[in-house]
Amino acid sequence: MVHTTYTIHPDDKQIFIDAVKEHILLTREVDGNVYYHFSWDMIDPYTCVLAEGWVDQEVIDKQLTSAVFQKALKAVMDNVRILDRQGTLYTVSAETDIIPEVAE
Repeated sequence: MVHTTYTIHPDDKQIFIDAVKEHILLTREVDGNVYYHFSWDMIDPYTCVLAEGWVDQEVIDKQLTSAVFQKALKAVMDNVRILDRQGTLYTVSAETDIIPEVAE
């Protein structure tokens, strides 16, 4: 699992969206992709959260060098003022469904 946050300059939010939209759609179709979601923080409208799941490290490594990823990365790095970026790779050993319920 990869979790990354990007804080985008307010004037560049739409540029960022335009730079990654096609990439998101294509990445969701990659063999070995479990999920790939960009979403905006509910408190800070200029912080974007990327959550992505992959079947293994080999698929992640292949994705990072793919033409689709490199095109989106270049578009962002060349045109978007990123004020902060943090990323973490987590190794997950098990998957369990969880649906919280209200305690009475």
